[in-house]
Amino acid sequence: MDRKCEVGLPFIGCTVDVVFDPADISELTIEYEGHAPWRVRELVIGERAGKRPPLPDHLGPLPADTSRLLTAAEKRSRDRRVQQAPAVAYRQVRKEDGYI
Repeated sequence: MDRKCEVGLPFIGCTVDVVFDPADISELTIEYEGHAPWRVRELVIGERAGKRPPLPDHLGPLPADTSRLLTAAEKRSRDRRVQQAPAVAYRQVRKEDGYI
């Protein structure tokens, strides 16, 4: 079925049962455990659609505690520092007796 129906925000992400008559699919009934069956309508999004309602709390963005990318970059940086041999810096050698 290529139609979209509006069942309500509390049921976003839930698996519901759709009951319909194969001869007339214009009327759909939704069943969900703990709720009385209800009829749904086809979702119509026009050019002047209303303001989008807020998402339920369980579908909102979660704050990140870590970043896999930053953790990998820090590990790579530590590995490079360990592998690099200390370089000789001639800028620190002082001129004594005219020699560098």
